[in-house]
Amino acid sequence: MNSSHGQVPIRRLHVEIEGLARYRQAYTVDELAGLLLSVSWPLSGKQTSEFHHARATSLDALEFYIDPEVARAAFVDAAYVAGLHVLPDDMSAMKLAG
Repeated sequence: MNSSHGQVPIRRLHVEIEGLARYRQAYTVDELAGLLLSVSWPLSGKQTSEFHHARATSLDALEFYIDPEVARAAFVDAAYVAGLHVLPDDMSAMKLAG
């Protein structure tokens, strides 16, 4: 997914989307959108309001209507609802659990 305006950077993240300890990375908003639309995203997670909000904010950020960090935050919320881990966002919780 490419924007006519070029790639919109975000703070990097890694999402555990293809199974236990199998992370994919995202450095741009279009990579976030690609992960949301991939077949790897849990089907049950695609039926949530958080997923639809993340998809909409990704598109808005691609067109520079909103701050890309808003799209990143919406993506992280959707990932959590879908039961996915996100790094580095989960690092402090993982340290407490370990």
